[in-house]
Amino acid sequence: MAAPRYKKLVDTFAAGIRAGRPAAGARLPTHRALAAREGIAVVTATRVYAELEAMGLVSREQGRGTFVRDIALPAGHGIDQRLFSTDAVDLNFNHPSLPGQSDLLRQALREMATSGDLDSLLCYQPHRGRPQDRASIARHLGRRGLSPDPEQILIVNGAQHGLAITVLAMLNAGDVVAVDALTYPGFKVLAHASHLDLEPVPTTPDGPDLDALETLCATRPVRAIYTMPTLHNPLGWVMPEADRTRLIRIARQHGALLVEDASYAYLAENPPPPLAASAGDITVYVSGLSKSVATGLRVGFVSAPPSLVPRLERAIRSTVWNTPALTTAIACRWLDDGTVDQLEAQKRADARARQTLAGQELAGLPLISHPSSYFAWLPLPDDARADRLAATLARRHISVSTAEPFTMSKRTPQALRLALGSTDPDRLRSALRTLRHVALEDAYAGSLTGP
Repeated sequence: MAAPRYKKLVDTFAAGIRAGRPAAGARLPTHRALAAREGIAVVTATRVYAELEAMGLVSREQGRGTFVRDIALPAGHGIDQRLFSTDAVDLNFNHPSLPGQSDLLRQALREMATSGDLDSLLCYQPHRGRPQDRASIARHLGRRGLSPDPEQILIVNGAQHGLAITVLAMLNAGDVVAVDALTYPGFKVLAHASHLDLEPVPTTPDGPDLDALETLCATRPVRAIYTMPTLHNPLGWVMPEADRTRLIRIARQHGALLVEDASYAYLAENPPPPLAASAGDITVYVSGLSKSVATGLRVGFVSAPPSLVPRLERAIRSTVWNTPALTTAIACRWLDDGTVDQLEAQKRADARARQTLAGQELAGLPLISHPSSYFAWLPLPDDARADRLAATLARRHISVSTAEPFTMSKRTPQALRLALGSTDPDRLRSALRTLRHVALEDAYAGSLTGP
């Protein structure tokens, strides 16, 4: 049986793109132009481009057209860490670490080996954690501006697991969830797996556009609002207190659950109180120690309204049963003896130094960041191609993320998200200098100048 005409067109386009014809970044004919050229219906032309997009060969941008992707940079870049060689400078993922942290771990393991009830760490734990461990986390959150009862705390395998059990316990397929137009990719993955209907909310320099959110809630049945009010990833904003108050009012008025992701909140100096501090009855607060202590520790925590705790506990049981007892014991020991507070203070200073370095090396570029965050957002001109720039950097052994993994809108902005916390300062400085050179040569075509 002969293949349908549109399938032959797909094959022809795919073969040409893989051979470099047309070149990466080229704009393809409009749907109507392709239909006229090939003698097919416009709907068939649309189907051709849709299949090419699903294959990761083209990207469609509302109002601009369909472009050939640089296939040296795999589709979905920004999520899979296996894309680059081990000698690459990683400006893609943040796994900040400080000198001496391994010594802290050795000391903690020695102390645990000579004291305490090791047998208890070999047994199943309560699904949401031992009472004494939940009490340690409650005291820690008290220093973050919260005052939860330990009965409201659930210990999870990192903040991502905390978000996962929240989705599993509280939301159903088809539920509408409001998210920022640029948002954390890990939540997008969860939403896709759970068949949630994510509605993007436009952003402002200080946070989500609350007028747009209010309109959305008035026109669609928004079940939950996913938000990062303190050190938003990737834009680095800290929402002003007045905007937090209004956000809470909108959520209450429309019966929406607030899911507050505080993974990077520890980096902000003297931020406004968390949403959960004044709206604890409608907020699930999620955070962890992956960024503030170590990514390998995988200890996170959820503070939730008492009425929701049983459902969240069942979600823990259905996913991991309980968190690993040994890593939880280490984490809580460090929470109680001040080690976590010390590491957080040191990492705030480290992040400030790295932001200063980024500001120096990328001077003149329109960098968007928070002074003490571990990431920065670099918008590119509308006619630039972020995937091509990222692929050029990859060939120079520098890994960056495009805007694609973070984007919820139909049109993906041309931008790079830079993680600053995963390489030593000297390599970071060198990588940023290379990035600046490539960006000025490619994306900005020499239109910007600076040191």
